[in-house]
Amino acid sequence: MHRIIIRYKHVKAIAVISFFCLFFLIDFSSGFSLKDKSANSGFSNSVYPRSYTLTNDKSELESYNRLDQSFNSFIKKWDLAGASVAIAKDGKLLYAKGFGYADKEDSIKAEPFSMYRIASVSKLITAVGVMKLIEGKRLNLNTKIFGENGLLNDTCYSHYVDKRVEDITVKNLLNHSAGWTSYWGDHMFINDMIAKSLKKPLPINLQDIITFALSKKLHFQPGTYSSYCNLGFSVLQLVVEKASGQSYESYIKENVFYPLNIEDANLSFNFDSLRYPNEARYYEIPEAQKVIAFDGSKDSILKCRGGNDIRTLGAAGGWVISSVSLLKLLLAIDGNDNFPDLLTRKSISRLIEREGEYQPLGWKTIYPNGKWWRSGSFPGTSALAVVRSDGFTYVFLTNTSPWSGSKFPYEIDRLMSRNLRMIENWPNVNLFYPSQPVN
Repeated sequence: MHRIIIRYKHVKAIAVISFFCLFFLIDFSSGFSLKDKSANSGFSNSVYPRSYTLTNDKSELESYNRLDQSFNSFIKKWDLAGASVAIAKDGKLLYAKGFGYADKEDSIKAEPFSMYRIASVSKLITAVGVMKLIEGKRLNLNTKIFGENGLLNDTCYSHYVDKRVEDITVKNLLNHSAGWTSYWGDHMFINDMIAKSLKKPLPINLQDIITFALSKKLHFQPGTYSSYCNLGFSVLQLVVEKASGQSYESYIKENVFYPLNIEDANLSFNFDSLRYPNEARYYEIPEAQKVIAFDGSKDSILKCRGGNDIRTLGAAGGWVISSVSLLKLLLAIDGNDNFPDLLTRKSISRLIEREGEYQPLGWKTIYPNGKWWRSGSFPGTSALAVVRSDGFTYVFLTNTSPWSGSKFPYEIDRLMSRNLRMIENWPNVNLFYPSQPVN
């Protein structure tokens, strides 16, 4: 064996080179990376546009003046700190604009690249991730979740009191028919009560919440009824992790977002100080009561700034994303040929299938007129994502929860419907490719 002698200066040079190589590969906590996330995704960068750097000036067209006025009036009427709107028609991004402030304290104006929590719109993202696993033959809708033959057959979930949990399937979790309701409170927002029940200090984790739920009888036989419940989608977070062998966030990023060239989507952190770069600051009504922090570290804090545990909510309501990136996801699961789809036609059809009184898989409502609706609301957030049969797709995100709470997305939708009728002839633009000349 030859002896290799390396001088100190050579070691130093190698160390410097290694440092810079590591720097250019590292994934920053903001969710952005200097390496190409799509490299191993099987998708070409030319297929899906990069658009997370869009700014307000790209939509500064005279034909949009009335549209701008309408949005500004709406924000003033409802006392919203800020909002972001993205509108597409037939796969083309026509309008992307921020209004008001992403951060009032620091006077940061909202832009299309501003990122917002999207609450239960996150459920649609999770459903897309589950369908990708089904397409990859790593799951199916009839996969059992709990019990000896269930996917989550870990010891920590084996002490259930109701044998009916062994009947819960992936499909039951997706369409809210797993047997849980929020009759005694939403499992994902009663951390203090669960901690006391389990005789544990705050903070609690998702395993604790599920263990608590399994220690109670189900409210109904799985598969016989549909009752909106966050817990089912939070369980799906563990399902995704077990089936994929990755963390939920990593799997969704690598299989849903990065193939679409979306790099500004992340799971939320709870405290205001931990917001991502370009993430909005959140606001509640002036009368909002302060609560104990999710981890017990503070006695008085707004729910939107650390009172609620949004990160543990995760798959059910924890994503942060810009309006333009969320719009791009909608276009990639709408089944239309004018924008390439991420899922197969079969998977897309399954997501919007209406089965009697059961809720759809991930979407909130599928209307008979062809409107696909997904809304989300909790303190500091209201979000709406809609696909329509006339070719229009739109997203409205705001960092404020007005007094109307979960009913506010309906106000947003009425606004969007009025505003879309306001313009007879939309400009021939596509802001997904803003460098192209405007006709």
